[in-house]
This record gives sequence, C-alpha cells and structure tokens, in this order.
Amino acid sequence: MKRAYKYRFYPDTEQQTLLAKTFGCVRVVYNKILRWRTDAFFQRQERIGYIEASAELTRLKKQAEFSYLNEVSCVPLQQCLRHQQAAFKNFFAKRGQHPVFKSKKHRQSLELTRSAFSYRDGQLYMAKSKKPLDVRWSRPLPCEPSTITISKDCAGRYFVSCLCEFEPEILPVTPRMIGIDLGLKDLFVTSEGERIGNPRHSAKYATKLARAQRRLSRKKLGSANRAKARQKVARIHAKISDCRLDGLHKLSRRLINENQVICAESLAVKNMIRNPKLSKAIADAGWGELMRQIQYKGEWAGRSIVQIDRWYPSSKRCSCCGHIVTTLPLNIRQWQCPECKSEHDRDSNAAANVKAAGLAVLALGENVSGMGLVPMSCSQ
Repeated sequence: MKRAYKYRFYPDTEQQTLLAKTFGCVRVVYNKILRWRTDAFFQRQERIGYIEASAELTRLKKQAEFSYLNEVSCVPLQQCLRHQQAAFKNFFAKRGQHPVFKSKKHRQSLELTRSAFSYRDGQLYMAKSKKPLDVRWSRPLPCEPSTITISKDCAGRYFVSCLCEFEPEILPVTPRMIGIDLGLKDLFVTSEGERIGNPRHSAKYATKLARAQRRLSRKKLGSANRAKARQKVARIHAKISDCRLDGLHKLSRRLINENQVICAESLAVKNMIRNPKLSKAIADAGWGELMRQIQYKGEWAGRSIVQIDRWYPSSKRCSCCGHIVTTLPLNIRQWQCPECKSEHDRDSNAAANVKAAGLAVLALGENVSGMGLVPMSCSQ
C-alpha cells in the first residue's frame, strides 16, 4: 500500500524565495492553461487533453513575457497540468466540480517526482537548492519516497508530504464489537453506553477569532497590515483545525485498536450541513473526517467497518422488542416503549440498534431499512 507521511519543515531565506517563485509559476501555469482550455471549449467546442496542454506550456515558456517560468524546475509545472487533467476527467465523469482558478491568498502547493528531488542519508533535497530541507522528522520514513508534495498554508507554515510504500500491520483479532451513534451533544455514544463528549473547538476559540476578524475588517485593502491581520486569523483557524484533527485521530485509533467490528450509520454530512441552524455545529464535530479515518485505519488493521443505511430507524426502534414508534422529535432524549414498557436513552438505544443492524449486514450482506432491502457498505 501507499501512504503519505506529512512533516513540517522550516526553509531558510533562499529556500523561501525559491518556493515562492515555484508556487507562483505553478499558479500562473495552472490558471493560464485552464483559461485556454475553457475558452477553447466554449468558443470552438474543442476539448483539450494533457498532450495539447503540455505543448501549450512549452510555447508559453518560449515567450519573453513568461521567461521567468524557466527559472524554476519544470517538474512541478508538468505535475500541475496532470492534476488539472485529472480534475477535468472527474468533472466530465460527474465525480467532481469544474476546476477553478488558483489564488495566491489560499494554500499553495507543488509536487515533485524523483527527478526533481533526492533523499540521501535521511536528508531531503529539492531541485534548484543545494541545502537540504530542515524537516522535523517526527517519525522515520519506511522507504525512499516516490513523490513529495511541498505546501504552504494560509498561516505561513511549510509542510512536506512524502508518498511511500508501506506494509500495514494487522492487529490481533479481538472479540469486541461495537456500534456508535454520532451526535452533537456527544460526539458519539457507543452501544456499551460510553459517551464521548463533543469538544466544540470552534466555540472555544470563538471570542479570539471574532476579535481578530474585527481587526482585519478595519485594515485598508491591499496594505501590509491587512496581510498581517489576515495571517493572524488564519493561524487561529489552523489552531482549531489542528485540535479537531488531533482529537479525531486519537478517537479513531482507539476504536480501531479495541474493536474487531465497528458499526455506524452512513450519514449524508454534505446534505445535513445545509441546515442553517446546525451547519456550524455539524462542521465543527467532523463526522465525515471521523468516519474517513475509521475506514482507512480499519482497512490497514484488518478490522471490519460496517455502515448501515442512513434511513434505518435506529432512534425510533426499541432495542428490546423491535417496536418502531411513529414519531420521536429531537427534543425527546428519554422515551418509553409502548409495547414492552422499556425505558430508553435515545442515543444509547440508537447505538445498540446500529450494532445489531451492522452485525446483520456483516452476516447476511443485506441491510433491512423498514421499507425493504438496501445495499450495505462494509470494508474489511
């Protein structure tokens, strides 16, 4: 399998200048070729492929106006055209949106293949630079990387992502099986009754972020002070994102290490986030990122991850007798089954039902969703 190992590094002044030039050239080439391909399609109904785009890049580099493109390595320029071709392929296959133009105010990145970098004696060298990158090696690389991606976020931090081949470690088999019910008051509740509280990172930094955004709004457009204020806002957003990601990684790793089977609902987070009253809270919880981490970590560790149908009535179904109530508003957290008179906590009952349905999916390959049979989602 292939895996990306991400590290932070601290370039010196010369390397910062080289990276700034390369980022700018990648952005110019991407935007110029994207405009050229878009105009060709709408004006002449002509589809441009990667070969024609690469030839257009060669013509651009020969023009005096774009002679600065020859000052940087040609590899990241070619790689950005490959990424653009993949974006168009996904767009025409209806797997993604139309490619958009790159902005210098957003995250900057470039990709280098083996011809544009070298990895020697634990040091990483990039093309056009004689000094190695000052990388903070938090963990060793399993092998020599095949490609590296150098990026700079809006907060001004530099990162390098190394793509390497690795052998996943299969964890010992454990008899534990669990179901989880995602929520907002608690990030999730397990079928065993454990509640994992929602840290609400955005609310924790809301006051600090609002103050920084007010200061940014008072700065003159285009001024250096506005650029500094924008970076301060970006640093707060980066802090919130890092805290959320760190917490989700720890929780997903714990679930994978302790359980052989993990059952959860396949929520449509993109649709749920359209709710104007709950969109900020749902985005801050990070349900989609949590399930993504559980999926790929479970695949590496040899665990079974089962996602049941999103329309399965896990909250309205009695986990004791199977009776389904007609309505159950969100404000009702405790309810009694009218058939067997069992007292239920809404979230714990839903987690127990998710576990039962997930085990049925794992055993039968089908998921019963009240109205009939629907496909199941399972990775192992």
